[in-house]
Amino acid sequence: MSISNNNQQESLLGDLEKTITINQLMRTPFSARDAQWRDQFLNHIDGANLELGEPEVAINKDGFPYIQLQTVTTGKSFQAFVIKNQLDIILEQGFGIAINAHLERPDWIFSYGDLVNLKLNGSFYTDNSVFSNPKDYMGIDKDEEILVGQPSEEIFPNFLRRQIREFLHYSGVKNPKIMLIARNYTDEERTSQDLVFNIMPVQFPSEKDFTTIMNTIRWFLPKHYSFFGVDELAIENGFQPL
Repeated sequence: MSISNNNQQESLLGDLEKTITINQLMRTPFSARDAQWRDQFLNHIDGANLELGEPEVAINKDGFPYIQLQTVTTGKSFQAFVIKNQLDIILEQGFGIAINAHLERPDWIFSYGDLVNLKLNGSFYTDNSVFSNPKDYMGIDKDEEILVGQPSEEIFPNFLRRQIREFLHYSGVKNPKIMLIARNYTDEERTSQDLVFNIMPVQFPSEKDFTTIMNTIRWFLPKHYSFFGVDELAIENGFQPL
């Protein structure tokens, strides 16, 4: 499998300063990698020159597929791979990214959802958002007033929609549907939103199967997104086909 486009290799080269910074950061032992190290790494890794590992794509112990990328050593000849230049291709293929997974301990693992967030918001992670805290809401109360709509392309782009739809079809959900709900919508300070899918534990052979499906959806979504499943008939005129 070939991830990169050789014909445009010159124009796809990464930022030399970012490459040098990343290589310097790799020398820091894990025990000394603090918040400052994390911020520097995340701010530089998408524009640095990396190289594809062997194999190019592998299933990690979490069960998900990752492109294997390695930091480069000085003086070595290699074909540059730059995350931000290949991002659209990676998102279409449905992969995460593992940095130096060939080592005893990978330096970083990016889920598919982390890459979605990079595409949508310019960073791998978003700290503050309008999505609910998953600890606060895992469903909809019977008397709760909510607004119901559909997620925009800016929240739920077509490439993400396709990946989750195909996964749910593969998992036996024949007609997957989605909606976006807004809570406390009359209070600007308290308002929040959640993605909702028409999937429930009773649709699957076991609770474990349902949990696996929800964990996979979590892998596909940016980490700050909140989501859950409800009975399709519980909310009128809410769900639309995924």
